[in-house]
Amino acid sequence: MSDLFDRIRDIGIIPVIKLTSVEQAVPLAKALLDGGIPAAEVTFRSAAAADGIKAIKKAYPEMLLGAGTVINKDFAQRAIDAGAEFIVSPGFNPEVIDFVLSKGVPMIPGVATPGEIEQALCKGLNVLKFFPAEAAGGVAMLNAFAGPFSNVRFMATGGINAKNMGEYFKCKNILAIGGSWMVKDDNELVTKLSREAVSQMHGFTLGHIGVNGADEKDAAGIAKLFEIFGLLGKEGNASWFCNSAVDSTSFEVMKGNGKGVHGHIAIKTWNIERALAYLARYGVEPDMSTAKYTGEAGKSSMSFVYTTMNIGGFAIHLNKA
Repeated sequence: MSDLFDRIRDIGIIPVIKLTSVEQAVPLAKALLDGGIPAAEVTFRSAAAADGIKAIKKAYPEMLLGAGTVINKDFAQRAIDAGAEFIVSPGFNPEVIDFVLSKGVPMIPGVATPGEIEQALCKGLNVLKFFPAEAAGGVAMLNAFAGPFSNVRFMATGGINAKNMGEYFKCKNILAIGGSWMVKDDNELVTKLSREAVSQMHGFTLGHIGVNGADEKDAAGIAKLFEIFGLLGKEGNASWFCNSAVDSTSFEVMKGNGKGVHGHIAIKTWNIERALAYLARYGVEPDMSTAKYTGEAGKSSMSFVYTTMNIGGFAIHLNKA
């Protein structure tokens, strides 16, 4: 199951789709795939759900498909028979949960309170749907959950859209978000909105620019020059950091040739593992010998890694924002 949850994390956005007909299923799936979202939660609020899942699985077996709004055992069985890879419910129904787990299928039940989370933990579940997210307290509630339930990750759904999705991705206990704002009648628009969502999902920002000094003396001299622009240097073991007092501008001056012909560029992102899955589509790989982690053993997340990407003689590394 952990592999499936890693796939959900790497995709990051799980569109919630209500099919009006089986014929709608495959073109809509293609539009999502073309937009960079190879996943969907097909809700059983439609009679076309089961056959729609079958059609999409046949046309695009690479697409990760879950069944949503599974509120009884009949829906659960139909979803499993159709080939759903995970089951999602809006609430916490022990009967449905036990039935799905007995079939060996991953279950993501809906929760909105600490009591429901504790019940889920008693069943061995630590990936849960936070629903209805905005109405149940949104980001503030997720941050509150992070303290007592540090080992729980959430797929938040309900009221999330292009304008507020970034705030959810900043939460350290977010596995993914669900939403339907990109699901429209016009499949070209579906692809456009999906691409925009994928672009926004990572929160990529410039961290700093690193330049290579020849040695300690050269690095100190370069750092001194940055003072002209109000970037005051602070010496570290391997480099000088030159930071602005008025904004987030910073340069790192290496005490010797680091990675990259000229230096490196640090890019911040909310989740490095998810960002690496995205960059892999462009042939960019991580240099795992440089990876650093934060958190307890078994629950750690990557906080730093160099990639194989090189832009204009500058190596690229990712920092967790």
